[in-house]
Amino acid sequence: MALLVNAVTTLVTSTEGDSSFHGPSIAEFFPPAIFFAGTPFEINRIILIRFILAAVLILLFWLGTRNMKLVPSKGQSLAEMALDVVRVNIAEDLLGKKDGKRFLPLLTAIFFTVLAMNIPGIFPGFNVAGSSLVGLPLTLAVVAYVTFIYAGLKKHPGAFLKNSFFPPGVPWPIYFIVTPIEFFSIFILRPITLALRLLMNMVAGHLLLVLCFSATSFFLFETDGAWKAFSLGTFAFGFIFSGFEILVAVLQAYVFTLLTTVYIQLALAEEH
Repeated sequence: MALLVNAVTTLVTSTEGDSSFHGPSIAEFFPPAIFFAGTPFEINRIILIRFILAAVLILLFWLGTRNMKLVPSKGQSLAEMALDVVRVNIAEDLLGKKDGKRFLPLLTAIFFTVLAMNIPGIFPGFNVAGSSLVGLPLTLAVVAYVTFIYAGLKKHPGAFLKNSFFPPGVPWPIYFIVTPIEFFSIFILRPITLALRLLMNMVAGHLLLVLCFSATSFFLFETDGAWKAFSLGTFAFGFIFSGFEILVAVLQAYVFTLLTTVYIQLALAEEH
């Protein structure tokens, strides 16, 4: 019901008195300023959502880890289970115990930041993911980019860049083709695809949910007779897609962290 009320509000705002149906637009990702309008510190609804979710994330982990005991409390157990998702299934599985432990804080921060910023897209009152503007996905992609380059240069200071541009075992005339491809793939395409994959999934999910619930409000309040029955179908689709969006939010956090780990693993590989 709360989602329906929010959809009604969206529809009324977008129609501006017009009773015809108006679908979602890209303008929804650029809401008006709430605080400090016209300054470099301008805060709109999406930025505010990011602040709120960051505070919630910090608070949850602080509560779960502030009083660590050998026999864990319920809060500590939940925190440890959450951390083990990254430690066991991603970090140590791909990097081994030594390097996994070394990069675990960063990978954990990336996973739970992406997850926390994705989830608000299905919450009434928020209705948009904090990762639905390119700034956050791009920042996380740059962090991953700098990390795997740092890892490669530290592990193989003399060979990382050389072997990245000139893979061993390739006949030298082929380097005229291979080297530009390797440069574009490793140093340009990786961060771009990391950012765009996350961004596009969140944008598409938001637009789909707004479309379903806006259509529900339109059929329910703006049409007559049998047309109102279509609101049941659009609401059902919206409800189903809300559950699917939760799955996508978790999956994107996992994929972003997994790919970051794979890039680090490739940079640390002995082939360099």
